[in-house]
Amino acid sequence: MNPFQQRCLELTRRHFLRESGIGIGKIALASLLAGEVAARPAVNALAPRQPHFQGKAKRVIHMFMAGAPSQLDMFDHKPELAKLEGKPIPPSVIGGQRYAFIRPDAAVLGPRFKFAKHGTCGAELGETLPHLAKIVDEIAIVKSMKTDQFNHAPAQLLFNTGFPVPGRPSMGSWVLYGLGAETQELPAFVVMSTGSGLSGGSALWSSGFLPTVYTGTRLRSQGDPILNIRTPEGMDARLQRDTLDVVRTLNERQIAQVGDPEIATRIANYEMAFRLQTSAPELMDLKNESKATLDLYGCEPDKPSFARACLLARRMIERGVRFINIYHEGWDAHTDVAGNVRSNSGKTDQASAALVADLKQRGLLDETLVIWGGEFGRTPMVETNPALGRSQGRDHHPQAFTMWLAGGGIKKGITYGATDDLGFHVVEDPVHVYDMQATILRCLGFDHEKLSFHHAGRDFRLTDVHGRAVKALLA
Repeated sequence: MNPFQQRCLELTRRHFLRESGIGIGKIALASLLAGEVAARPAVNALAPRQPHFQGKAKRVIHMFMAGAPSQLDMFDHKPELAKLEGKPIPPSVIGGQRYAFIRPDAAVLGPRFKFAKHGTCGAELGETLPHLAKIVDEIAIVKSMKTDQFNHAPAQLLFNTGFPVPGRPSMGSWVLYGLGAETQELPAFVVMSTGSGLSGGSALWSSGFLPTVYTGTRLRSQGDPILNIRTPEGMDARLQRDTLDVVRTLNERQIAQVGDPEIATRIANYEMAFRLQTSAPELMDLKNESKATLDLYGCEPDKPSFARACLLARRMIERGVRFINIYHEGWDAHTDVAGNVRSNSGKTDQASAALVADLKQRGLLDETLVIWGGEFGRTPMVETNPALGRSQGRDHHPQAFTMWLAGGGIKKGITYGATDDLGFHVVEDPVHVYDMQATILRCLGFDHEKLSFHHAGRDFRLTDVHGRAVKALLA
């Protein structure tokens, strides 16, 4: 008998299991887990769920003004700026703040438009917002917003996902994760955009590390609302349905074996695509909307615009869509801030106000939270750079900006927070981006500290480790 044969005779079963790194315990555990996975049913990740408590809002329309509107020319009236126009801003005000395109001693730039008080609440608005002025008693204006981020992409990501770099779930994804869906005919989280492009890109509506079933679905403004939505030529409805049924059966077998939530997403996506062939064209067809409604929004039925997106958002709310993002890009006023505000207000003011009024008239506003605002504000100082062809503009300003909210649990006709005489710093009731996120979740019935997802060894949430719900904004 050679040495190898002798060694084989000396090996015991216990020694083999120990040396191979498996062990009887691990084999038993694997057997138990295999039975558990095989018995696990496919879970509908979008099934309706109850929040932590009864929230007043059930749905959200978030109008995100990408590029950052100039609060000093629209919402936050500062007569002192007019008095100091052309003079360097006091060093005691600016402190150590640095800017990308202006010097610390840049001259003050006064308001470019007249302001007036409106409504019973007496809120002050710039003259480029005549339609918002008509519904000002329905909204809450927050003048004390602030953020940590100075550049567009990180600031847009922070507001939409709670983190300044891509990879975290978006606000809409968190809401779907917490509440599920109310409709099976349309995506529960829809994204539309009007303008020239988003610095934060598709990460703004990504599900991040949440299952991809919670990712936003972007609707195109022209052509088919979703690519490849039409039935292929030569395939009738029966053949398509039979094909999808076979694929579903195979996917259900696979998810029963491995329990991968991404397979559930695949099943849901196939079924949603099939239903969208009917529901999406019906949604986008505005021929049944009255002339009075189209005129209210300032909408041309077949012309892509912010107004059309707002009207579609109302139609989605009626059909049970949970979260809607409308991104309007183009507010980055490094030059000619007056022209920028006038142009973009002309595109957005009427439709924004119409959306609130229309939702109220239809009895939908109390359960729909409407949000309007950008990623940061604009400086009280002028940006002028002949080399870049810029003049009479305003740079990025993270220290203070304004946004407004309506419906779904928000107090009506209030102005919250204040900035100093130059609109540079928040001096009363600061609201950080994380605080606003916590407040939005509160309206929906969530404690922002408890809506979490375990990933990479710890629990994550939209507000990271920050934030407080602003109770003074809540009805």
